[in-house]
Amino acid sequence: MFSLGMSGDFVTDEQVENMLGEALAAQNLGGQRILVLIPDGTRTAPVPLMFRLLHQKLAGKVAALDFLIALGTHSPMTPSQINRLVGVDQEEWDTTYKNTQVFNHLWEQEETFYSCGTISAEEVSEISGGMLSQSVEVRINKLVTEYDRLIICGPVFPHEVVGFSGGNKYLFPGISGPEVINLSHWLGALITSYAIIGTPGITPVRRLIDRAASMVPVSKLCIAMVVAPGTNRLAGLFFDTPDLAWAAASELSAKIHVKYVDKPYQQVLSVMPEMYDDIWTAAKGMYKLEPVIATGGEVIIYAPHISEFSYTHGEVLAEVGYHVRDYFLKQWDKFSGYPGGVLAHSTHLRGMGEFDPTEGEQPRIQVTLATAISAERCAAHNLGYRDPATINPAEWANREDEGILLVPKAGEMLYRLKSVY
Repeated sequence: MFSLGMSGDFVTDEQVENMLGEALAAQNLGGQRILVLIPDGTRTAPVPLMFRLLHQKLAGKVAALDFLIALGTHSPMTPSQINRLVGVDQEEWDTTYKNTQVFNHLWEQEETFYSCGTISAEEVSEISGGMLSQSVEVRINKLVTEYDRLIICGPVFPHEVVGFSGGNKYLFPGISGPEVINLSHWLGALITSYAIIGTPGITPVRRLIDRAASMVPVSKLCIAMVVAPGTNRLAGLFFDTPDLAWAAASELSAKIHVKYVDKPYQQVLSVMPEMYDDIWTAAKGMYKLEPVIATGGEVIIYAPHISEFSYTHGEVLAEVGYHVRDYFLKQWDKFSGYPGGVLAHSTHLRGMGEFDPTEGEQPRIQVTLATAISAERCAAHNLGYRDPATINPAEWANREDEGILLVPKAGEMLYRLKSVY
């Protein structure tokens, strides 16, 4: 393995350049066709730096060097958004980068996919500890079959579905078909975000993703980035196979992306940056704070710029709303036909709680939106509403002694209680 930053201190661009040069040279990639998987704009990472360095080290030596944005089911990026993502202007595309392409993962188009085979119901049952028992077809963007080598290049953070993001997650759900996306996310929902987020090692969802990745018929490498909190700079960089690079990166992420507090808070204001443009992505402001909110407390997702629940799944969310896990499980005949990924997002945002057919739903905490989404729409989706104009985030600062926490840039740091860990 090639690695930088095990201590968690900043690493310099020069160190990154030198390490990448050595690591890539050791792979003997000359003459091969290379496809690099990168995150979209909802992840904090120095993507422009990595894009330029990979091009610098590989262009002219490899037969092809292209990039595929691992959107999962996020909205495709526009040309101007892609330019900002990779830090390239149009003049540079016409000159320096004229032989390099950046593709969106077109997940809504059936012709996008290649079938790698099927994971049997028996194996899914074994992986999930008996929570699920159904076979799943493993489909992936067929672009991967046109290249000799895949390089996953993305950051690692605590994650609500799989434990820690990154690694093979850039394949599933990053560039996969809906089958593994829905199954893996619903498995995470059954375990609950509260239980799985920030869990080190191989969680059941990670096992499922790794198994699917093993079926992809292309050799894979991984550049796993660990971003220093509150910055766009690297604290660590790891290059190896996806499994090994991710394992090292997640170990460092567990040290620097988890903040421990002494006691739970009655109220948390999660201020969401504009890189999250709908509740589907901004829900991380709930996931990362749920462990430190007292029972009966409230998390407010403050994002005046957000006007939609989901640009891609909004119609389905309008039908099912946001509910605790057992609301779905105890009425499974009513909800079994809905996509598991949407149900998972729903219950992850609503958080822990109970449901009884007679007494109804009893969430552990209140989830309130302070966004451009109306009070009527929030109520219809089973969420609280607060007018964002009534909130001045500065007035929420330094009030921990009152049981109030302000998180100025929520979504990436995981908060936990010291007494639990």
